[in-house]
Amino acid sequence: MLAQGTLGDLLGDGQAAEPAADAPRIEVDADGADDEAIERRLSGIFEELEALSGVTVQVSNGVITLGGEVGSAASGERSIALARSVSGVVDVIDAQRVEADVSQRLHTTLSRMRASFLSLVASLPVFLLALLVLGLFWWVSGWLTRRPALFQRIAPNAFIAELLAGLVRLLILLGGVVLALSLLDATSLIGTVLGAAGIVGLAVGFAVRDTVENYIASILLSLRTPFLLRDRVQIGEHNGFVARLTGRATILISIDGNHVRIPNATVFKSTIVNYSRNPQHRFDFEVGVDTDLDPGRAQQLAQTTLQGVSGVLAEPPPSVLISELGDSNVTLTVMGWIDQRETDLRKARSEAIRGVKQAFDAAGIVMPEPIYRLRVDARGAPLPGAANALLSETDGAAETAPQTSAARTVEAPACGAADTSADTSTQATLDRELSASGEPNLLDGANRHE
Repeated sequence: MLAQGTLGDLLGDGQAAEPAADAPRIEVDADGADDEAIERRLSGIFEELEALSGVTVQVSNGVITLGGEVGSAASGERSIALARSVSGVVDVIDAQRVEADVSQRLHTTLSRMRASFLSLVASLPVFLLALLVLGLFWWVSGWLTRRPALFQRIAPNAFIAELLAGLVRLLILLGGVVLALSLLDATSLIGTVLGAAGIVGLAVGFAVRDTVENYIASILLSLRTPFLLRDRVQIGEHNGFVARLTGRATILISIDGNHVRIPNATVFKSTIVNYSRNPQHRFDFEVGVDTDLDPGRAQQLAQTTLQGVSGVLAEPPPSVLISELGDSNVTLTVMGWIDQRETDLRKARSEAIRGVKQAFDAAGIVMPEPIYRLRVDARGAPLPGAANALLSETDGAAETAPQTSAARTVEAPACGAADTSADTSTQATLDRELSASGEPNLLDGANRHE
């Protein structure tokens, strides 16, 4: 019969198999004395361990046979690992049996539970001390965040002061957690918790990217303050009064009294026109006069009329310019200035138009109406009755035109002070939004300054 190595040489590639790198080295001069020494050593170790006290050991030529009963499969694996760690062992044969006696297993389980309970009771004072330390740090962090004046001295901006207070509170709480874990001798959990928090934070960051973008935009808007409370602004296509700046959106009250909620990221990227930053605002309108009249006289009359309109500022003074010379009229552009804090732009413009119209009517300055010329081709015969109908309509228009003009002159209301305050309904809606509770308004308090 051929040896295994020779058979491998004949069937294989002619090269002898090499032993594995982790295979034990077999001593050639080992004898029975070594087997007895190994058996004594393992038996003594197993007797010292309660879970392995029932394991029997037999050694022959460096091969260990483990028998007997163990309480669990884990105990059996442990005995095999101990046997392999002894010097001179060639191999280990596992002949152990897992104990199936229910009463014995129950006794072992109860013993373990009792030991765990005693260990918990012994560590209870340290656990209570760790809770006390954590509660103390929690109270200190809350006490500091309830002192906004302390952080406003560092950051005059109210929102940045609030953000700084939250960061300080987080650092204090983190210090309390680290100290509590150190008392419990569980500092190894810190790395695990921080690693898990980093992974979760990265995933949440991708999930709520828009929310984070809006929050960062709110910080930048609070720092730069392109608008304040009650400012009338134009943000993109939205026009209204600023009511609230939160961590997610800017809330406007439109001219019509509607709530407009714009994400802060959109506000930060948009072109912002602040009509309230400069309280003086100019309005203008156009009016046409007949070409037969002196345009200088009409300019002077319009300018004098604007000076008497309630809400129109004397400085800068009103002005009237000739903007266009047409076929049948001269177009004048009338311009005046108001203080937006005291006067509503639309109502002041309306009052100015009404005053100029009445002044022109009283002075006999004619604002021409469109003139249409009708040409009748003599080569074509008119339809039966069409000429008469055309003549009657022309006569009727000629008769009613002066009456209409007179009616306009008579019914025009007398020039007087108009209500130039801001729209009452819109302002009431704005006041309710400013006083609403809930999400903090980042433009409140110290953020009123620029």
